[in-house]
Amino acid sequence: MALINIGGTDLPAPASYNVTITDITKNDRNAAGMMIIERISIKRSIQLGWNYLSGDDYSAVLNAVSDVFFTVTYFDPQNNTNQTGTFYCSDRQAGMIQFTNGIPSWSNVQFTLTER
Repeated sequence: MALINIGGTDLPAPASYNVTITDITKNDRNAAGMMIIERISIKRSIQLGWNYLSGDDYSAVLNAVSDVFFTVTYFDPQNNTNQTGTFYCSDRQAGMIQFTNGIPSWSNVQFTLTER
């Protein structure tokens, strides 16, 4: 099983995989000045990066994250197991390192998946 799967597509193993666990809260101070926090939800963000991807691999990755929302199966550090959730993708960035005979190679591929 791949470290990360999007919509049934196993992505190539990333060089960097960073998970952020975020509390979604509603907070305010009461009349006594005490902070009151209501946790609404806990969401994950996954920052992915590849040092190098072939043109075919980068195309597959971009197609996997092309819908507005998609299903992601990922390794969750808090549960120490694979989890599945609905995510969306931030800006996708990469630098072309070569273009030989019409075939590209990409480096420093990066984006963040954020749980819906």
